Amino acid sequence: MGSDTLKRIQRITLAGLVVNLILVVVKYSAGWWGNSEALMADAVHSATDAITDIVVMAGAIIWTRPPDEDHPYGHQRMETMVTLFIGALLLAAGIGIGVEAARNLLAGHRVQPMPIAAYAAAFSIFIKEAIYRWTYRVGVQVGSAAVMANAWHHRIDALSSIPAFLAVSAAILFPDLLFLDTIGALVVSVFIAQAATKILWPNLRELMATGASPDTCRSIAELACSHPAVLDAHHIRTRFHGTRIFADIHLVVDGNLSVRQAHNIAEEVRQRLIQHTPDMEDVIIHIEPPDPIRPPHHPLNCKGDGL
Repeated sequence: MGSDTLKRIQRITLAGLVVNLILVVVKYSAGWWGNSEALMADAVHSATDAITDIVVMAGAIIWTRPPDEDHPYGHQRMETMVTLFIGALLLAAGIGIGVEAARNLLAGHRVQPMPIAAYAAAFSIFIKEAIYRWTYRVGVQVGSAAVMANAWHHRIDALSSIPAFLAVSAAILFPDLLFLDTIGALVVSVFIAQAATKILWPNLRELMATGASPDTCRSIAELACSHPAVLDAHHIRTRFHGTRIFADIHLVVDGNLSVRQAHNIAEEVRQRLIQHTPDMEDVIIHIEPPDPIRPPHHPLNCKGDGL
């Protein structure tokens, strides 16, 4: 990742921050003046969006740096930490909103919402869906999990405004159903918590050094075996560093080859894997001669039983 990537991340995230700050003021003010608990809960969600925007902009300065002496594999782990922070903040916000709404529901707290609350919720839905689409497109283009997670944070904010809008509108149209506003706040909290778990789990798996999928490993073996000098590919190990994959693989080649020839084969396979495997950052290849007890599978089945 270079300076252009950093600029794109910061530009889209700054736009999201400005939108979120505006929505916090609009939704909380409309919720307070319009007597809507659901909309004020939604404003809290927008506030967490603003916080994550700031964290993404700060974290991007670090994770876009190239590898250095202290970080030979790069700084992408910072992106993982930022994404985990986003998920944890979302989860805390969802739980907090849900607990408060449940307390008010049990206490029988009822207030007639005003139309301004419904208008603000509708405004939020359209604005946040637009910023979601823009942010997600940039996240895909630069290959940033944190930016894509932040985009989903925007979409969940848009989706959580829908039950807020419906609950407020129903409470206005049907005064006997004032409790729907509080129910709307509970629904918003569920939306938020569900989004948080979807963001947290993949990044927790990365911290636990979970490897790439079996399909990806099979694809790596098949690509390696497609080289005419490779007799077998096995002992494939992968791990994620941010959104990038690092792999180790053992290749069996003719034992009569010179060290230079074997090295050239390994480099050709390495380049092939980096070019044709999505998100592959680097590959370490161990060269070994055929095992006389366990003959290689090539050319009938060079897929590696060691996957």
